[in-house]
Formats: sequence, structure tokens, C-alpha cells
Amino acid sequence: MSEPNFKLLDHFTNPRNVGSIENADGFGSAKNPINGYQTDIYIKVEDGQIKDIKFKTFGCTVTIATTSALTEAVKGKSLTDLIDGDNPIENLMNLIEEILGPIPEKNWHCSPTAVQTLLSAIHDFYKKNKETDKACLLEKLQEDVDNYFEKYMKNIIEE
Repeated sequence: MSEPNFKLLDHFTNPRNVGSIENADGFGSAKNPINGYQTDIYIKVEDGQIKDIKFKTFGCTVTIATTSALTEAVKGKSLTDLIDGDNPIENLMNLIEEILGPIPEKNWHCSPTAVQTLLSAIHDFYKKNKETDKACLLEKLQEDVDNYFEKYMKNIIEE
């Protein structure tokens, strides 16, 4: 039996940034295609940086912990830094793992759901601000997360 992940358990029992933001600059919602859990993220943006972020979720221990960790990791960061680069999805998932440590293999689908929800909130922000190029980039990134789920599920079915 493996040792319990105390960092993960801490983010589950004491989740950071829970709630909603009235008049949020961006709102994202995602439903996990594996278990149906729903996560919502609200962001407040000032000078291109996430100044405040809150989440609500109907989910398991790992769903709550990964979303809590992601909101903690991105608070204060610039949107550009979060979405630019070679692999922003992997970078965001790595931020979660840096805070929580390794995620149990059976819960692989929780981190991408947190990332998908954050990307949805950033997309909403860019749409509201008529930043079409960045909104299009976010749509592609969200499709990449969808493809990640589909690819993983095909591998499970084939095994």
C-alpha cells in the first residue's frame, strides 16, 4: 500500500479559493467526461494578471484538490505566461503536480478537468474583451484537452 498524499489531502480538506466572484471578468465551466463531475472557475483580471480566482465543484477528493492547487498556482500570474509557450496544457498540469505531488493513476482525469475549466474562464475573458486571436488560441487549447481525454479513453478500451 502506498503512502497517503498529505498535500493532496490538505487541498481536499482545506481547499483554497472556494466560492464565486460577482461580476467576474471570466467564467469557465467544464464537465469531466469520465465521471460527470462539474467544475466552475471565476477569474478577476487586472493588467493582464489573474488578481483573484475562485472555484466551485461537484467532485471527488482529487477533483477538489487539483482545482484548489491550480487556482493557488495561477493566482497573480499573467494570462500570457499561462497560455503561451510550447505546451501550456502540460505546463498547467505540471503546476498542479508541483503543489500536490504525483496524482494517483486512477484519478488521471482530474487534473485535465481543472485545466480545461481554467482555459474556459480565460477564453471567456478574451471573448468579452474582443481579443479574437487569443480567444481562438484558447478554443484550440480546449480542443487539445478534449483530445487528451479521447486519446486516453481509446487506450483504455484497447487494453
